[in-house]
Amino acid sequence: MHVSICIVAFHNPGDIVECLAALEELDHRDFEVVVCENGDASAYQALRQVAPSELSGGQPVQLVHAPTNPGYAGGVNRCIAASRDADAWWVLNPDARPDPGALTALLDRLTMGDVDAVGGCLYYPSGLIQAAGGRWRPRLARVESLGRDRPVDQPIERHAIESRMTFIHGAAMLVSARFVDVAGPMREDYFLYCEEVEWCVRAVKAGLRLGFAPDARILHAQGSTTGSADDIRKRPRLPIYMDERNKLLLVRDSSRADLLTALPAAILLLVLRYAPKGAWAQLRYGLQGILAALRNERGKPRSMGKAA
Repeated sequence: MHVSICIVAFHNPGDIVECLAALEELDHRDFEVVVCENGDASAYQALRQVAPSELSGGQPVQLVHAPTNPGYAGGVNRCIAASRDADAWWVLNPDARPDPGALTALLDRLTMGDVDAVGGCLYYPSGLIQAAGGRWRPRLARVESLGRDRPVDQPIERHAIESRMTFIHGAAMLVSARFVDVAGPMREDYFLYCEEVEWCVRAVKAGLRLGFAPDARILHAQGSTTGSADDIRKRPRLPIYMDERNKLLLVRDSSRADLLTALPAAILLLVLRYAPKGAWAQLRYGLQGILAALRNERGKPRSMGKAA
């Protein structure tokens, strides 16, 4: 099965180089790589200077430039559009480092024939799991990472995850041609955060099925391009604002009646997260995101400006 590996970059050529180096070690060899640079002309030029035209195993590396920065979803959509002949697409964060057998494990699960998209185990450098699948909780406007903080080398039963998961984390998700044809592209009006949750929620409503491959392990240095992994009182505005905004937009788009509980829950959980730690600026960023969702503001936030 021929796979197109889709990576969205934004002024981070070093991450791309390290990710490509990890891809060279994959057991599955029938793939190509498409990297969409969402940064400006200087970012694209910097990427061209360090990214090879092909990997050591002969797999081609195609660079695509989206200078208007259409967001993560827009970058993914452009990668898919640039490789429509693929049998499947593996959406991969630039700060992801797949284990050699990861893609093989994902494809083994996909080719069992009863699912249309597959996720694996995302894990931190500490060896603890970030997520082995995700569960969307619309009444709280929150996502739950299944398997979180378990040792990655501790066995996880596939059916236990698949029976609860409602989305696959966008840091590493393998989608089939049927998934893309039925669900359509990622929604670009989310710009950043929750776009993969919405994609999966929409796909499941259309009758598509999600799977989990426990042996597909992907090291993830979460938040390298957005700063979301920083100390809580140092976290920048963008990831907090977008995360809170888009969770409520997802409720609004997929189950509007749940806004009655989701809105107060989102505010309460935000206060409980930041207020006890004195992260008042971060609390303000989150509240601004919630207000933007109530106004149905979408796409790139105005604070980023047209050039970002």
